[in-house]
Amino acid sequence: MDADILYLLGVFFVAAILGFPIGFSMLGAGIFYLFMTDQDIAIYGAQILSRLSTRIVLIAIPLFIFAANIMNAGTITDRLLNFGTALVGRFRGGMAYANVVTSLIFSGMSGSAVADAAGPGTVLVRMMTRENRYTPGFAGAVTAASATIGPIIPPSIPMVMYALAANTSVGALFLGGIIPGIMMALALSGAIAFMAWRRNFPTETPVPLRALPRVTMLAFLPLMMPVILLGGIYSGVSTPTEAAAVAGLYALILGVFVYRVLGLRELNRILIQSARGTSVVMMVVSGAFVFNFAIVSEGVPNALAAFISELDLSPLAFMLMINAIFLLLGAVFDVAVLLLVIVPIVIPSVVALEINLIHFGVVIVVNIMLGLVTPPYGMLLFVINAMTGASLSAMIRDIWIFILVLVVALLFMIAFPGIVLWLPRQFGFVN
Repeated sequence: MDADILYLLGVFFVAAILGFPIGFSMLGAGIFYLFMTDQDIAIYGAQILSRLSTRIVLIAIPLFIFAANIMNAGTITDRLLNFGTALVGRFRGGMAYANVVTSLIFSGMSGSAVADAAGPGTVLVRMMTRENRYTPGFAGAVTAASATIGPIIPPSIPMVMYALAANTSVGALFLGGIIPGIMMALALSGAIAFMAWRRNFPTETPVPLRALPRVTMLAFLPLMMPVILLGGIYSGVSTPTEAAAVAGLYALILGVFVYRVLGLRELNRILIQSARGTSVVMMVVSGAFVFNFAIVSEGVPNALAAFISELDLSPLAFMLMINAIFLLLGAVFDVAVLLLVIVPIVIPSVVALEINLIHFGVVIVVNIMLGLVTPPYGMLLFVINAMTGASLSAMIRDIWIFILVLVVALLFMIAFPGIVLWLPRQFGFVN
């Protein structure tokens, strides 16, 4: 391996270990590489700005962040929680099922696992642990596991990143994530049913059938956001980026004018939060552009493609190998690093093996979401620990059964591409 690429990786890992943000680590490593190879930094700075300004799909990211922050404010989340509890609270372990149902619904609004865990997830942990009905460890574990559905059901910020890295259709990826997201929810529900039987979990007071229409109507307007967003995209009325703008506007109208829970002070706080979140993502994207330039310049993707070609792997064997690697990397590295740096390296091999890029993208995003709940990194575990005080060690003890069932669901998605590709085919995105 060339010394320059070793310097690049060395600077990146040292900066990350020292605690620098991932975006700064990648940007610093990329700039160091340009110095070492005597290239003009100003030219590549201009190229970064040009690529940021021409990738329209990137505009969807701050808009989805903004919409999620609004949905987490006020009574919108409470309405969704009440709706989920009314549907499944009557079963043994009902609050755990409600956790999954709420994540499934909220994922159609936020596009972010962290937003799901920090918003309705935090409220659910407190509801589940009230009067010691569930242990904080189990409540935190099921909340973290269900939050992984957030970026699979559209909209999805990670899928927008993958589309940027692999130059694929955001709309096709969104459609491809619907059935896998439902599969993940069913897998988690199966694990909850097993644990409810083993641990004799409590049931909730059943909501009378006559009260269900009222609870549903209270949640009706928030529930319409995914319908409006996806309807706009697949009817051809709007692009995914324009649909993200509509989602942000719709959430703003609900919070300010319909439910009247957002004043100027709250709105200012949400705008600041959204700007900070966006700046973090865009710094990572900028760092990835320079980092990827260095990796491509050193011929790493082509060398990897040649190596895999020599191994003579079948598409299924390649998918299993790559997913095993991503499962290991996902337990250590940030989502953006995997999507914006590692994915472009393996894309030439994916294309050479004639693996559908939509299938590969959805599977990889599901895989990376598992990394968010897998120790030692497990960012969602840290988020819930910080928000609720639930013990990390207790959550880790209970998270493994959820990781197991999600891995089984992932293997089905790998082995049967139709699970991902059926809906995109119905809408003409895939032949």
